[in-house]
Amino acid sequence: MERYIYKGTKKLRCGYTTGSCASAAAKAAAELFLTGDAVSHAEILLPGGERISVPINESRLTEHSAICSVIKDSGDDPDVTNGILILAEVSLIPETIEISGGKGVGIVTKPGLDQPAGEYAINSVPRRMIKTALQEIAELHEYHGGFKVIISVPDGEEIAKKTYNPRMGIQGGISIIGTTGIVEPMSNSALIETIRTEANIRRKEGLETLLLTLGNYSEQFLKMHLPIPEERSVCCSNFIGEAMDIGISLGFSRILLIGHIGKMIKLGAGIMNTHSHIADGRMETLVTCGVLAGVPLPVLQKLPECVTVDAALDILKSAGYMEQTLAVLIQRIESHLKARVNDTAGIGAVIFSYQHNIILKTSQADDLIQHIRKES
Repeated sequence: MERYIYKGTKKLRCGYTTGSCASAAAKAAAELFLTGDAVSHAEILLPGGERISVPINESRLTEHSAICSVIKDSGDDPDVTNGILILAEVSLIPETIEISGGKGVGIVTKPGLDQPAGEYAINSVPRRMIKTALQEIAELHEYHGGFKVIISVPDGEEIAKKTYNPRMGIQGGISIIGTTGIVEPMSNSALIETIRTEANIRRKEGLETLLLTLGNYSEQFLKMHLPIPEERSVCCSNFIGEAMDIGISLGFSRILLIGHIGKMIKLGAGIMNTHSHIADGRMETLVTCGVLAGVPLPVLQKLPECVTVDAALDILKSAGYMEQTLAVLIQRIESHLKARVNDTAGIGAVIFSYQHNIILKTSQADDLIQHIRKES
């Protein structure tokens, strides 16, 4: 696809969503069945009103249906679905348009997702795109009946194991998704939407306390120190502020955040997106906390030279000032977290370092842990 965006200094090529691929395959299959002619490209209407032309990989006509496939092109986005085959089998029915899934398309098993439990994970926007594409073909060829569409992904079950689908209660394959029809490389919006989806599942389960983790370290900590099932948590990665906002918008009354000090220290400066490209500030935050804790200047001057927070803590520990500095840090983190939720929810954090065998907790953390245990 010849569409590009810039991320920093990089020019990155955009791609198609699985929803766009399914729509194009369905439109090409309907065209093939109604006319007997295979097409090399299918033009589809995107939700924003733009039209794009998608290459058709393969076409096959049978007695009762037509099958066309599209190779998913994610552009320069590191998407695990890039290069997979998405097929649409179209047959004629008396009226309406029926959309279903086949091999490699997951089935929803939990409430809170775009589709109800028991349905194939073909989201509402792709369903609308498929219907629009088929209606265009019907009008073009003056066909007044209906269509039955089955979307399948031959490698979908294996690919799904590399996604969040099993964790979110989508079993047996991938999801057919996309809100714009276009994949923008390195898109933060897609990651944030995954957080929202997973948090919504927890809310639909009746949970009142949102447990946020930052990644593998956090999940290992849960297993080692807290008897809380791993699937109880929602991984927010670097998007701490956005995840908290999502929790508030979904009606959670309490939020607990668990993370390694290497990232969580940034909260002490009010940095709510912990990606290094957004902001660092780790040593600056530690120096500030050290000043407030009364750490001597010669010790503070060594901290900015450190590459990791654990290395800086080694210096503070050797000088006898680690505990005092961390006490200031946890107070600052709690202050910034409370400011973010603005009294709309109880908020707390647990911060750890394996290297220094420390576990820091904000004032409400233990109470929030008890709520999570009861809810679990």
